[in-house]
Formats: sequence, structure tokens, C-alpha cells
Amino acid sequence: MTWSNWLVPPFPTSIFFVLGFLTLYQVSYSWITTQLHDHHVQINDDTFNTWYGVFYMLVFVFALQSLVVGQSNSWEFMNFELIAVTFCAYFLNIRIPVYFLFPIVLVYMAFNGSYIYWQSWGHALTLMTFFWVLNLIRRKLADRRYNLALYLAVTVPFGGALWLWMKWKFTLSWETFAQEWLYLTVFEILLYSYLDMLSRDSQSKLRLARLDSHDALTGIENYEAYRNDVHQLFAESRENGQGLAMMMFDIDHFKQVNDTYGHLAGDRVLQQLAKTVARIASQADPAIKVYRTGGEEFNLLFPNYSLAETNAIVDQIFTVINHLPITLDDGRLIQVTISVGVSAVVADDQTSLDFYNRVDHNLYQSKREGRQLITRH
Repeated sequence: MTWSNWLVPPFPTSIFFVLGFLTLYQVSYSWITTQLHDHHVQINDDTFNTWYGVFYMLVFVFALQSLVVGQSNSWEFMNFELIAVTFCAYFLNIRIPVYFLFPIVLVYMAFNGSYIYWQSWGHALTLMTFFWVLNLIRRKLADRRYNLALYLAVTVPFGGALWLWMKWKFTLSWETFAQEWLYLTVFEILLYSYLDMLSRDSQSKLRLARLDSHDALTGIENYEAYRNDVHQLFAESRENGQGLAMMMFDIDHFKQVNDTYGHLAGDRVLQQLAKTVARIASQADPAIKVYRTGGEEFNLLFPNYSLAETNAIVDQIFTVINHLPITLDDGRLIQVTISVGVSAVVADDQTSLDFYNRVDHNLYQSKREGRQLITRH
């Protein structure tokens, strides 16, 4: 942007433009992914991030260039276009193979008529190399302590090289070349700072969300997560007729463990048991979810399972836990047993609480009949 065309100072205007462009991406991406998840659309977030990022940046770059294509000042939006390249290659970590990137560059050159200039071909090859190097340091070489230094070690010299091609093509003055290179460097630093701030904020929110949905001691999901999931899965089961089963168990005589060995030993038992059950469930079927729903009580939800289909996994968990030696810090071994209740959704279940109560009843039947038992029906 220039003062003569826009009648506003170009540098501050450009800063607000870049921030707006980034904010619009973040807002639109978050809204779309939220809608997809709310409607239970099965899509990998990384895959969607790649394709939406590419689409968004291509629309942005081609829309900007359409305003100046064929004009003598068609270089004026190049800094914004380079920011888009940096955003895709480094911050979105979009891995586009060269054989896919090259046709995009060719289409862009045909669009703005620059394919007839040798400088444009040099610029295109430099741009593709820039993208590849940014992607490389983002994936393999970046260390948290030196991220900014590596980032600038790539963006600053490549920015100078890319603007040098434009200087030769449009016979720009050295003053204009230096000014645009400086602007690009400032934009790259601004981009890094802004997105680093957003990333830290996002990570903090994810940590808080995890604390809300995960048990602090064992690391598995907690009662709140169970409550949300069972309501959703039960509703889907009633609507679609798909199976849903639940396993509920608790540790026999757990109070004696705490009284005999101490609460730290009890914590060790809970942690080891949760880790073991989560591993067995994940290996059997990643769709199975494990929750700590009480002090020594655990629940597993089996989406799309009938009661009979849970037998092998339930039996494996029961056998492994009942023979699991747990080593304390002082070298002593504890061996615990569990009592289990299992059931599946039936036509008479009107709410998820009806379902829960039947599984809970089965668990207490196991306990009444002597513990270390499985009750299924």
C-alpha cells in the first residue's frame, strides 16, 4: 500500500491489515471446526487445517493481486502475499509437496501475466525454496529457546532475495527496496509475536479444559466428562438403534489399602490401575472410553457394542487387574481385586440414568456375592 493510492500512512495501515487477516482466519477456522464437531462430522483437524489454510491463503493472495494485476505497481501487495506464505509454511505447518506447490505458482504467474519475465521465474523458485525451508525448520530444527532466531534467520534473507527479484523486474530504487524489505521484516516479527501470543493463550485454555475433563491423579477422564459423553452416546443409541454398553468396577476393600499402607500407596494403586485399564481399552478399541467417576470407582463406555461383544475386553481387564502386582516406593507389593458390573442399553431405558442404575446394580450384586466377580445382564 502507498500513500498516493490510499491517502493513509502505509505502514500502520498494513499492520492493521495483517492483524485483521490473521484474526479472520482464526475466527473462521474455529467457527467451522466447532460446527463440524457439534454435528459429529468425522474429520481430522490437521487435515482440515491444511486444506482450509491453503484455500484461505489462495483466496487472499489472488484477491489482492486481482486489484493490481497488469499495472506497473503490481508489486505493492507482495509483502502481504509473503506473510501468507510464511503463515502457511511455518505457523500452520502445511506440508505441500513441491509437485503440488509448483502448479500453484504457475497458475499465479499466468494469472498476473508475469511468466514472460525471467525475474519472475527466479522469484518463483526462490519462493518455493522459502516455503520448503520454513516448513523444514518448523518441523525438524526449531528448538523452543531458539525458535525466533531460526525463524528470522530464514525470513529476513529470503525476504531480501525475493524483493531483489522485484527490484530488478520493476527497476525499483534501492530506497524502495530497502523500505519494503524492512517493512516485511517488521511484519514477520509482528506475525511471530502475535501468533506466539495466541498459541500460548490457546495452550492455557487447553490445559484448563483438560483439568475440567480429566482426573488430576490418574490422568484419565473424570465424572464430568463421563456425564457429558454418556448423555450424548445414549441419545445417539436411542436415535440410531446403535449399541452402547458400560462396564463399572471398583477396587475391593480399598479403604484397607489406605489404612494399611497410607494414602500415597492408595494413590499409586489408582494410578497404576487406571494406566493399565486405559492401555488395554486403547489396544482393544480406541473408541472405548475410560473414566474415574469416584474415589475407587471407574467406568468404561463401549460405543456400538452389545453386551456379548464386551465380554472379551471385560474379561481381559478383570484378569489383568486381579493379577497386577503394584510396587510401592519402599519396594513392597500390593495386589488388589475388583468387582464388576456390565450391561448394555435396552429398550426400557428412558434416560442415561436408567442405564447407569442397571450397571450400578450389577456392580453391587458382585459385591454382595463376595466381591472379585463380574455380573452381566
